[in-house]
Amino acid sequence: MAKEGAQRAEETEQMIEKEGGKEAAEGSAAGSLRAGDTKEMRAVVLCAFGGLNKLRVSKKAMPEPQEGELKIRVKACGLNFIDLMVRQGNIDNPPKTPLVPGFECSGIVEALGDSVKGFEIGDRVMAFVNYNAWAEVVCTPVEFVYKIPDDMSFSEAAAFPMNFVTAYMMLFEVANLREGMSVLVHSAGGGVGQAVAQLCSTIPNVTVFGTASSFKHEAIKDSVTHLLDRNADYVQEVKRISTDGVDIVLDCLCGENTGKGLSLLKPLGTYILYGSSNMVTGETKSFFSFAKSWWQVEKVNPIKLYEENKVIAGFSLLNLLFKQNRSGLIKVVMDKLLNLYNSKKIKPVVDSLWALEEVKEAMQRIHDRGNIGKLILDVEKAPTPLVS
Repeated sequence: MAKEGAQRAEETEQMIEKEGGKEAAEGSAAGSLRAGDTKEMRAVVLCAFGGLNKLRVSKKAMPEPQEGELKIRVKACGLNFIDLMVRQGNIDNPPKTPLVPGFECSGIVEALGDSVKGFEIGDRVMAFVNYNAWAEVVCTPVEFVYKIPDDMSFSEAAAFPMNFVTAYMMLFEVANLREGMSVLVHSAGGGVGQAVAQLCSTIPNVTVFGTASSFKHEAIKDSVTHLLDRNADYVQEVKRISTDGVDIVLDCLCGENTGKGLSLLKPLGTYILYGSSNMVTGETKSFFSFAKSWWQVEKVNPIKLYEENKVIAGFSLLNLLFKQNRSGLIKVVMDKLLNLYNSKKIKPVVDSLWALEEVKEAMQRIHDRGNIGKLILDVEKAPTPLVS
């Protein structure tokens, strides 16, 4: 096994050199990567939509900040379930490949574009990025960048923006969480699930029902009020504990869970769909799996919503940021979240750290629902050799 690990490390280096040389040659032909005038960096590249074999670490031209942008030397990157869907091309209007995945990172400010104010070279920051986060260097507009608290590590910072902003927006901006309410959250052991549980604990007398795989129960049992097996009949269990159901349902699964969630809502309750992980059933996109999950979604009758006094909503943080220009609202939310962090009321849960070259294994761990908290790509980490 040790020999196998050495072989894998050697193959990785050869792959980097090969891909870097190929891209350098292509860029030179286009006049963009002439020797001596462009620096290079390592990045995870998705060469085409599909399985894990479509990902590789390559050398690419290092970006430089445009007006209003910051250049960040990346230390850590967040890995989210949406990244699996991007890899499969299982999203609306996917960008063209090849592309560098990733939507959040942390690092150190290395350069400032024109008209950038409020930041200095050397600042420790975390940022949202519209793709391209899984690289040694990224450039992103200043409105998507936030300073890291002194006692927050780079890995924690990379685990913070997507999960906590998503959880906060759904609970407080969409569902108006208040004292004494009840919440059902799926995938309670994941990054968003753990963020939801922590934020609910900041409000008095909030009851949290969480579904998770049974092998995670021991590790997360103290984070929610009632922990339920995701593969069991959680609807009956919730109704046994709370006859009237719950005030808020947060659904990242979709499929048949949509109808179940709506059936559990109390009058004036809010169901929020923020993901569709049930659509991802294999390593690659499957039309039949997608169609099966889609047809399991209960068709919503507006008259029934009216009669039952129920609210159904959707939430996409990436669309809110990059398509609907609500960065100002997100900045306000981030300020509130950082105050909660500084008050030691919330803290990101990091599952594990992975080298860029280990992105395939990290993605598989998310696909298998094996993580508790957030998986992080550590840019400075060397791949872990296989040992006996």
